[in-house]
This record gives sequence, structure tokens and C-alpha cells, in this order.
Amino acid sequence: MFTIQYTNDAEFLEKSKRPASQVQEIEPIVKSVLEQVKAGGDKAVKELTLKFDKSCPENLLTTQDELDQAENEVPDELKKSILLAKDNIEKFHKSQLQKEVTKVETSKGIVCWQKAVGIEKVGIYIPGGSAPLFSTVLMLAIPAKLAGCKEIVLCSPPRSGGSINSVVLYCAKLLGVTKVFKIGGAQAIAAMAYGTETVPKVSKIFGPGNRFVTVAKQLVNSSETAIDMPAGPSELAVIADEKTNPVYAAADLLSQCEHGLDSQVGLFVDSESKKDEIIKEALRQLDLLPRKDIAAKSFENSFAVVTKNNHESVRLTNLWAPEHLVINTVDAIQLAEEVVNAGSVFIGEYACESAGDYASGTNHTLPTCSAAKAYSGLNMDSFMKKITFQTISQEGIRTIGPAIETMAAAEQLDAHKNAVTVRLK
Repeated sequence: MFTIQYTNDAEFLEKSKRPASQVQEIEPIVKSVLEQVKAGGDKAVKELTLKFDKSCPENLLTTQDELDQAENEVPDELKKSILLAKDNIEKFHKSQLQKEVTKVETSKGIVCWQKAVGIEKVGIYIPGGSAPLFSTVLMLAIPAKLAGCKEIVLCSPPRSGGSINSVVLYCAKLLGVTKVFKIGGAQAIAAMAYGTETVPKVSKIFGPGNRFVTVAKQLVNSSETAIDMPAGPSELAVIADEKTNPVYAAADLLSQCEHGLDSQVGLFVDSESKKDEIIKEALRQLDLLPRKDIAAKSFENSFAVVTKNNHESVRLTNLWAPEHLVINTVDAIQLAEEVVNAGSVFIGEYACESAGDYASGTNHTLPTCSAAKAYSGLNMDSFMKKITFQTISQEGIRTIGPAIETMAAAEQLDAHKNAVTVRLK
């Protein structure tokens, strides 16, 4: 972890830049994958799966027998933990649902209202690899079901034997996912975006993935299918002060470093000695991690900033706009009120970021790479669209009709004006 000596905001932003993404290098590869799947359907998907995942199941669709077998393979203690997380995630996301439709009479005889409707078909991508993110199934499928999405399609890479991780399948079955496919990478995004003989075409795709998946989502979003949000490597900022327990702060920093080589964390602390103490503790804990090689590289690319006080720490994190923000200071509750750019905020010494990743109830699908300046984390609105309705009586069109005619004429849109005129006559 390197130290940034703060002099001004511009220099801070330059020195704290996220690791560069090699998007341009892989975009031609991803475009080729998308085109092959669009033209070749299931056949192309199987060929690409064999090429990239070195495994090609004969049947891309997971059968009910496979789902039942997977459920039997998951330890009871893990099932119990998943059910606890499921309950909390459902409670939090249910609280976001619109309680009732509010109708507003904007003028005499004109009534307007808005109704939230679930997106009919959604796709969920769950990464495989060394750490299959079964928790992401909870974070995506639960709000999708609550929103009333009629079809939930899940894709995840097959393992060497041709099956999907058992815990991923258990969560999919538990939450009522409609169909589960043994497809990974850019070809999975293409299959859900364009549809194949067996994979339904969806309207919106959710979920994290490697850079090939990320680029594929961005490309299909430009023409065919909506996506959840721009996504990049995982990141976290910790605000600490003299009273912060260095063991807690170090553990929080490393929790994101182990995600990937390009993950990044930032430490914002108002004391040089506390900064050194936290970094020393992080290096001690780093040696004990099974994923030490990954976390060490990420930690090396991360930074610490010594600030004047806690308020400057918040101001700088607002500039950096982290995916996750841990505020572990004596005045954490008060400081949280100053946060304007962050995906999810964890307040106080016991609020570790891992809680949000798994079981506290909030969603762990969050904006990265400064996207928190404009994007929200995943929520119920992500799985819904809002349709406006209006009724206009004869009295209502008489009330606003002349104004509409005048405005339409000013924009030289005579057909618009006439739609009102014929009614007024």
C-alpha cells in the first residue's frame, strides 16, 4: 500500500486512479463471441464453452434432478446461514416496494398516476471460477421475485465435470429461478441478450463478472438489452481515526483485496501513526490468507491518505466515490451524514463490509469506478419499470387545451396542435 501526500484534489484524484482496464484489447474478442452466438445459437454457445471453459455439457439447461442433487450436497449449517441471509434481504427489499398508487389531480378534470411493474424477463449472471458467488444469487433473485419478474434466467460457468457449483444451484432452486444454464463468460451474456434455441431472450441482464463479461454487457446494452449498471473491480474505502481498532480496519481492507488482482482499497485516516499501525496489521493478516497472492497484489496497488481531520476524510472519499465505504470513527454516525458519493456505507466499528456482502439485508451489487457519483446500488427499482397513466375529461382538455395548442404551434408541430383542436371543437 502506497501513501498519497495530499496537496490538492486534482493530484489526489490522479494518484488514486483505479487500475487501468484493458477493454480495448479484448473488445474485438468479445464482439466476435457475441456475433457467433447471435448467428449460431446453442451450437455456437457449446463450441465457445468448450473453447473457454474446457468443458461442454451435452445439455445446457440444468435439470430438476441436478437441482435436487445439488440441494442434498449443501451442508445443513450453510443452508441455515443462507436462510438467515434470505430472510434479511427479503425484509429490506420488501420495504422498498411502493405501498399504494397515488393519483394526483393536476388540473380540474386531469388525473395522473404512476404504477410500478416488474420487468417480465430478466437474466442473472453468476461468476464461477475459484470463488463461485452464490451470495449474488440471493442479491439478484430475491428482488426479482419480489418485483414480480415472470421469468428469471440464470447463467453460470460449468465446472470441469460439466455441472454448476452446488450451492449456486441450491440458491437458485430455493428462490424459484425459472431456468438455470451451464454457460459462462461473454457467450452467456450473448445467449441471454439475443436468445437461442434453449436460452430465452431477456430484457435486462444483472450480475458481476470478469472483464469479458463486463465488456459483453456494455456492448449488448448499446443495442439489444438493458443492464444493471457499469461494473468494474471491487473496491472499498475505510475512514479511520485515533480510536479505530487497527485489527478491524485492516480486516475490512483485506476483505476487498482478496476479490481480484485489480481490486483496490483506500485508507483515509487523520493520524500518521494510526496509518502505519493499520498497514502493519494488514500485512500481518495478509500472511494468513489462503488467497494471499491475489490479496497481496491488490493491496500493493492500494493507497492510504493522511488527512487533517475526519471531515476531510469524508470529503476525499466523496471525490473518490467508492463502491463500499466503512466509517470506523468515534463520530461515525455524524460523519455518515456528509457522505454523498458511495455505493453502500457501513457505520461504526462493528459494521464490517462483509455483513452487506452476505446477510445484513442490503444489496451487494454496487457501482464501482466512481459510478457512485451517478448510480445507485441495486434495489427494487432496478427490477421494475414505472408506467405513467392519465385520464382527461372534457373539462380537463378545455382547461389545458389552449396552452397545448400555443406550445405546439411554437414548436411548429401542427399535428400535435390539431390533436387538441379537434377535441376542443
